[in-house]
Amino acid sequence: MVRVSTGVPGLDAMLNGGLIKGRVYLLKGAAGTGKTILAMHFAMEGVKNGEDVLYITLGEPSKQLVENMRSIGFEFDDPHFRLVDATPIDHVKSVVFTGSPGVEFGESMERLLSSIISEVEGKDYSRVVVDPITMMKLTVESELKYRKLLLPFLKAVHRKNTTVLLVSEEERTNVEEYMVSGVIELLRRDVNGTFVRGVRVTKFRGSAVDENTRPLKITSRGMVVLSDRVFRP
Repeated sequence: MVRVSTGVPGLDAMLNGGLIKGRVYLLKGAAGTGKTILAMHFAMEGVKNGEDVLYITLGEPSKQLVENMRSIGFEFDDPHFRLVDATPIDHVKSVVFTGSPGVEFGESMERLLSSIISEVEGKDYSRVVVDPITMMKLTVESELKYRKLLLPFLKAVHRKNTTVLLVSEEERTNVEEYMVSGVIELLRRDVNGTFVRGVRVTKFRGSAVDENTRPLKITSRGMVVLSDRVFRP
């Protein structure tokens, strides 16, 4: 099995070398735990390796996302990196992918996912990030329909051997967890007025992993996971 680095060495150590290429993973955690930073590490690690990477932002406008990520050292001028802003504005956002029609996000998750699938099938993206998948889930009236809508996307990225990171703002993610190959959870606790953060791998098909919760830090250069220590909130 080919391993794919997350861009965070300490997390790769927990994963016994990284994610398994061509599979879909869920990254979940409450607000402020560092999900987008980790997702960007994953994306930029691919760019550094000369891979084509697609990053779809549904929660944070692309301009704001770029500004925030540049403040901790990420750059966005590489042609291998494609950032698509699908954030809803006044409940409707027009999203245009290469070779596909505009999509009214907030009115049709089906059309948005269809557009994403067309983009993935039309180019050999090695890595795809959807941040957060929660925004799509909110537009669907039932978990059954949500599952049926996600399946074609999961099949498309599997055919292309693309490694995918789905970001969720929900701590309870039963539907997604059944459908993905692995789950990484980020934690944040208030200890005597100071926030401490941790990371744990709660599911990982195909390989043994470190099942301990490890501390992580957000620094001026991004995320650091202390894989030789145990998280003690």
